Amino acid sequence: MFARWNRMAKQFARIAKDINMAVKSGGPDPQGNPALRRILQNARAVNMPKDKVEAAIKRASGRDATNYETVIYEGYAPHGIALLIETATDNPTRTVATVRNIITKNGGNLGTNGSVSFMFRKMGVFRLDPAGIDQDDLELYLIDHGLDEMGESTGEKGEAQLVARCAFEDFGKLQEALEARKIAPLSAEHEYIPMAPTELGEAQAAEVLALVDKLEQEDDVQSVFHTLG
Repeated sequence: MFARWNRMAKQFARIAKDINMAVKSGGPDPQGNPALRRILQNARAVNMPKDKVEAAIKRASGRDATNYETVIYEGYAPHGIALLIETATDNPTRTVATVRNIITKNGGNLGTNGSVSFMFRKMGVFRLDPAGIDQDDLELYLIDHGLDEMGESTGEKGEAQLVARCAFEDFGKLQEALEARKIAPLSAEHEYIPMAPTELGEAQAAEVLALVDKLEQEDDVQSVFHTLG
């Protein structure tokens, strides 16, 4: 129960930071701010209460709003698994110290910029509810709007999903194409996809995932990407 609530609180905090950065860069009106529109869809997908969403937009619009910046750290988990840690922070000095401490205490090491990022491809990732969707028809339609690949997946609660990926440069184009079809994604994110995932045995993989989990619980961390297959 507590783990579920902690995860939910973390999701809400993450989205609130995303709202902050989107409002600061593009304004509080989702109609004229595609980034904010996408984040509001993600908020609905995790059942973030409307009053919390509205409060986050209001806070971000205020004069005293916190200024977050996105900083990506690179490193290695145990057994040679590469890590990209995406953070949203108002104090990079604090954040890098925290990230380094978590990684080194769990058998990894923090790297320099560029040390592992070449192992990943930044992509736009849209997760869709397959109900009522003709997958073949949608795939043919989206290919003309930047679709790179589409496949089936399973969500956190075991539900079926369609996953559409595109090069990150085509993110806006694919988002507009889905909107034109009146398809609201369950989530729309950028993700760093490993180009050559590494398979590990169960015990070794558990060590890596334990480190990833500790990083994901940290307040400044938005997302953790890795090369574990």
